[in-house]
Amino acid sequence: MEEKYMVNDILESTKSSLKDYQGAILETANMELRQTFQNLRNSEESFQYELFKLAESKGYYVPAENAKPEEIQKVKNELSN
Repeated sequence: MEEKYMVNDILESTKSSLKDYQGAILETANMELRQTFQNLRNSEESFQYELFKLAESKGYYVPAENAKPEEIQKVKNELSN
């Protein structure tokens, strides 16, 4: 299997894991367990970002174009109201 496909597969799996951690955090009443899930999520987010940067640098992943300032302001305005 090509490296590109492996990296993208791991990125997708990591995104799925992050959603699972978020769900567990929201459903956990025990603060110690909740903190453990939050630490795991934070670690997974850091890993995902580093892998994303690697994929981007090798051309395996091309993110969407940056939003224009007026588009950002429009969203900010909509969320403020």
